[in-house]
Formats: sequence, C-alpha cells, structure tokens
Amino acid sequence: MVQLGQYPSAQHVIAHISDTHFLGGGRALYGKVDVAKHLTEALAQLERADAQPEAIVFTGDLADLGEPDAYTRLRKIVEPVAARLGAQIIWVMGNHDERIQYSQQLFDNEGSDEPQDRVYDIGGLRLIVLDSSVPGFHHGDLTDQQLAWLSKELEKPATHGTLLALHHPPIPTPLLEAMGMLELHDQDRLERVIKGTDVRGILAGHLHYTTHSTFAGIPVSVAAATCYTLDLSAGDRILSGVDHGQAFNMVHVYEDRIVHSVIPVGTTEEVTGFSGENWPVIEGMTPAQRLAAFSSKSSDFNSAEAASSN
Repeated sequence: MVQLGQYPSAQHVIAHISDTHFLGGGRALYGKVDVAKHLTEALAQLERADAQPEAIVFTGDLADLGEPDAYTRLRKIVEPVAARLGAQIIWVMGNHDERIQYSQQLFDNEGSDEPQDRVYDIGGLRLIVLDSSVPGFHHGDLTDQQLAWLSKELEKPATHGTLLALHHPPIPTPLLEAMGMLELHDQDRLERVIKGTDVRGILAGHLHYTTHSTFAGIPVSVAAATCYTLDLSAGDRILSGVDHGQAFNMVHVYEDRIVHSVIPVGTTEEVTGFSGENWPVIEGMTPAQRLAAFSSKSSDFNSAEAASSN
C-alpha cells in the first residue's frame, strides 16, 4: 500500500488484550457474561483488521479463579488465531491467576509458584513480562529479587528498545478511587529501576477500562477488559461492572514513538464509509490530486451524499 502521510510503516505491531477472566467448564462470569464470546469476537476483529501483529500480549487475569480448565479453554480459542496471524502469544500473570496452574497450563511445564517473569525478543524489540501478582491477594507488588533481575536485564539496551508488560498499572485512577486499594505497591522502587533505561512503554491491564498516563517519564497504556468493563460515570457506586464497552488495543512501534489505538469489541452499524475497492484509484493519484479529491471541503467526495454511499 502506498504511503499517504508523513510517517513510514511501524517497525513493530502488537495486539494488546487484557482481562479475559475465563472460568472452567465454560461458565458465564457472574452467571451473566459470556467471556468466551467476547474474546472470540475481539479476535475475529483483530483478524479482520489486517494489522499483522507480531505478537498478542495478554496483560493478566486470564482466568478468573485460576482453574486449569479455564486456561485450557483460553488456549483453544487464542492459539488458532495466533497461528493464522503468525503472531507470538505472550501471557502475563494477573491477580486472579494462580501461578502453578498458569505455568502448567500455559507453558506446559510441571508448574511453579515462583514469579512468572519472562523476556521475549520480537525482532529486536524486547518485551519483558513482570509478574506483579501477590499470592492470596488482589493488590500488586514486586519483590527485591524481581527488581534486581529486571535491573540486570535492562543493563544492555535492546536493538529497538524495551516494552514492559505487567498487570497492575503504575498510574493514578482518579475516576475510580476504589482501585487505589488494589494498586501496585511501592511504585517508587520500580521507578528507580527503569528510569533512564531503554524502556519505551509500559503495557498493563487490571482496571477494566482504557486509560493512559506516564511513569518515570515512560508512556503507560492500559487496555480495557474483553470480559466486562467498569462504568466510570456511576458516581453513586464504589464499583460498577457492566457488560458493555469491551475493547483491545493495537500497539504500533515506530523508531521514535509508539502509537496505541483502541478497537471497541462488538457488532456495529456503519453509517458512512468508503469502499476498499477505491484503493487502486487513490494509489494512482498524485499528492495534489488527493488533496483536491479528499481534503477539499468542496470536493464530490466530501458531500453528504457521497459519504453515505461509497
């Protein structure tokens, strides 16, 4: 496809999905939410997007109760899609996950109750997975041993820099103060380790809504859940989970920046659009012709009638 804007293609493309909350036996979450249906729909949209991700990163709470069958069911849905896309699957521990079952079922080993920290190389882009879970609790924390390990890993910069993926995002939650009780503890310790390193971005979940911030001068992107989201406008409720507004993110890594795009999950009705059959015509135009045809407010393309029929 011809380059239409000022920026070249991204160096790396990653799909960022979070909080699937699968239950064993295919049970509905809270007896109401069909988590498998929502994830299946999200993955279908990912394939339809033709984004060609190199990896699909799941930032935690993969299973709601850590049941072995929940992880098995999750793999059965995700692995065929990843294979068709040619994408690597990267799992991250969440507070609802259980380390032994997580490691047994997702990594096909005998299981371990140690922190599930891992390093991946995505064509020169390093992605470090940090296990911020605390066994028996829902808040997040990192041990001294984990931070020492992370510091050692970051001593040598990666070719295209590093992304850090963990479940608990190190950011404020101003519209959901209750989540402050379940946040990542002692965040200054992590800040001291990653500040000044080649970490270019932090991917997280946990909050069940999309949000962005910075930490140690590094952009933080939180992906909403595919199971259910939290209604940030329900001011009379401490927490209000709703079966609505699910989404996942696409991460485009450029040489000098990272772009995070949100893709809402669900069936929609197109009210205006332009057929992909027109791409050959667009590619055959000069830049001046494209400005006249598509940027000019007086062009035929920008008429209300054309916008609704193309």
